[in-house]
Amino acid sequence: MKKVKASELRAREKFLLEVTSLPVAAGHEGAAIGLVEDWVAKRRNLALDRDASGNLVVRRKDFKRACRKTAPLFITAHMDHPAFVVLAVKAREVKLEFRGGVQDAYFKDAVIEIFDPELKRSRPAKIVSLDPAAKPFKTALARLASEAPQIKSDCIGRWKFPPAAVKKGVAYTQACDDLAAVAAALTAYEKISRDKRLGHVALLFTRAEEVGFVGAIGAARGGTIPKNARLICLECSRSFPHDSPIGAGPIVRVGDRMSVFTPELTNLVSNAAAAYQKANPAFKFQRKLMPGGVCEASAFSFYGLRSTCLCLPLGNYHNMADLDGVAKGRKARPGQEYVSVSDFHGLVELLGVIARGLDAPGPSPRQSMEKIWADRAFVLGC
Repeated sequence: MKKVKASELRAREKFLLEVTSLPVAAGHEGAAIGLVEDWVAKRRNLALDRDASGNLVVRRKDFKRACRKTAPLFITAHMDHPAFVVLAVKAREVKLEFRGGVQDAYFKDAVIEIFDPELKRSRPAKIVSLDPAAKPFKTALARLASEAPQIKSDCIGRWKFPPAAVKKGVAYTQACDDLAAVAAALTAYEKISRDKRLGHVALLFTRAEEVGFVGAIGAARGGTIPKNARLICLECSRSFPHDSPIGAGPIVRVGDRMSVFTPELTNLVSNAAAAYQKANPAFKFQRKLMPGGVCEASAFSFYGLRSTCLCLPLGNYHNMADLDGVAKGRKARPGQEYVSVSDFHGLVELLGVIARGLDAPGPSPRQSMEKIWADRAFVLGC
């Protein structure tokens, strides 16, 4: 692959920080949707579709025609992140529900920021109590630093952190999971969409993943995804230093806590990555199960769709800093999520490799097994 200029790498990193700084929550993905809309509007060869669940499909205008010859390939990512949604406001007291999976200890006395409806400005607040048993989502009571008439029901809140930044090759930011994958998908698609051979490749951006894959289920049930499609689901998954280290490359994820993904598709992706690494020894990738969470690839597979996953190893999963230390009794505190910049660039690179190589001619795994049988069955007297 042609070497990427340093200026382009810097531009990619700037885009990564921009996207992962967007305030989003399950069902409130407007900031990410707006960014994707603007991105597509600047590219004349692309079109944007919305399904009944509000998921976005970014495709070339000749996508349907290209899919007559080659089965569709969707690169997918979800646009939400665990966050607060305001339920009610009374003077400085704000009641919020939390949409996503974060341990209760991280809420104690935590400082958050609550955005106005236009997402232009945020106001600081401090959590004063938590109701972890509330349904459908746990609720918290927060006190604003001062009265803010702009804060109303349905406004978004999130943990308050410093601005996103890259430090020593690591991107520290508000919401890597899964906005870093959205940034990687758009960055990779810039070149993929200009390749005349790859009109069958599209992007799918889903909603409300953090509350049970709701957008992905809607896409699977509603016919957004053709039955013969292949899905490469992008995720950010909790890193374990001795098994899935940050900085060791993007991960071909073979399964999660709930299931093993479509084996044939996973093997094709893994083989493409390995072949590319053999030709380009500087390229790094990992192949791991990643059982720390559940991925949309599982949800899609339960509806009979061929799916697998690529992920970035993630630090401070769901903004929970020092998870291992907290499990041993240390004080819980929210922290910025972080990913390796080199892993991010590697994921962008790998997506291009897969888009070009997934349908390249070559023997299937079954054909390889048949060749072994033909060459060596004699040892069994067959």
